[in-house]
Amino acid sequence: MEITAFPGDWSTALVLVAHPDDPEYGMAAAIARWTAEGKVVTYALATSGEAGIAGMSPEQAGPLREDEQRASAAVVGVGEVEFWGFTDSELFNTPELRAKIAETVVRVNPDIVLSLYGGPEWAPGRPNQRDHMEFAAAVVDAYDSLPDPPRALFVNGPGSTHAVDVDGFVETAVASLAEHREYLSVLDPSTPVVDQARAQVEMTTGPIDGFPAAHAAGFTRLRPTD
Repeated sequence: MEITAFPGDWSTALVLVAHPDDPEYGMAAAIARWTAEGKVVTYALATSGEAGIAGMSPEQAGPLREDEQRASAAVVGVGEVEFWGFTDSELFNTPELRAKIAETVVRVNPDIVLSLYGGPEWAPGRPNQRDHMEFAAAVVDAYDSLPDPPRALFVNGPGSTHAVDVDGFVETAVASLAEHREYLSVLDPSTPVVDQARAQVEMTTGPIDGFPAAHAAGFTRLRPTD
């Protein structure tokens, strides 16, 4: 299947995700390219990822993960990062979450919105997280509720319709994910953080069938649907 090159005729994007590190696992290389081209990208996160570090209390983990996310965003040229304070591991597609998403989209007023893949599996045997699925559904519902929505809504994940050539930006994405040092070091104490980051980034920035680039980040356009 032929993949379409991601459109370039936009200036501002809003990235909506559930947790710290969500942008880094698939979008960071593309975001690094876009900010290098002068585009402005804003991050908004529903939670602070406070339940994500084993053996650490939410009161300790939340602020730490917020700091890691801000440092990670800075590596790829993102200066605006906001956290909404919803409870990690307890995200649901509620009226409150949809309202916050809609309010943020209207306030930031981006040309495009980028968010999370909401399908049940990333690949056979690789289930998606419930937080991700609930949040992704809330983003679509909130986007559809807007009387004047942004130009397009894309999600990062399998089944790509569009792709970005990220040649030259893979190492920047690795450095960005590696800023989540405490999270990754607890997740896999036996593997150096930078090696974990490189393995994850390389898995999501390889070649994509039908798109002429050695390194690419894939996105699926959900809106408009034509």
